[in-house]
Amino acid sequence: MSLALVMRSILTTQDVSAKRCVHVSAILNKTQAGRYRPKPKQSQALTYEMANPPHYIAARKAWNSWNTSNIKDGKRPSETAVEDIFIRNFVQGTWHGLFLSEIIIKRQYNIIRIAGIIVRKTAPIKIYFLIGYTETLLSYWLHCPVKMELVTTSNNTDNIYKII
Repeated sequence: MSLALVMRSILTTQDVSAKRCVHVSAILNKTQAGRYRPKPKQSQALTYEMANPPHYIAARKAWNSWNTSNIKDGKRPSETAVEDIFIRNFVQGTWHGLFLSEIIIKRQYNIIRIAGIIVRKTAPIKIYFLIGYTETLLSYWLHCPVKMELVTTSNNTDNIYKII
């Protein structure tokens, strides 16, 4: 037998044996999304949405995106998810550091409503400008009317629900 045939047979048996091995081990780092745990030597301020774990959605808290456009064809949900990500990134960039809460996107019929709580750091004329700027650009890009529904608060600590 030639050396090439011996090497080929060794390589094929090693590949087959490597593919058939199954390694099973215990989970070492179990992480859960959406749950805030207390940290040692550090207090953490939580809003109402952060204080309630994910299994309380629809019981104690609502979804961050309200969508009624996925009822028809089934093609729209993927486009809606991409548009929601785009809207959140655009609003966070435009309203840099002003939003205290999550950005809530409500879609009803052909209207997109963006809601949230902002801090009163800047002059009202700048806030009005940002509202008009955001509504105009998003309406132009998304081809539907966009409305901003904002609530203002005087300081950052008004939004704290619980401290852990």
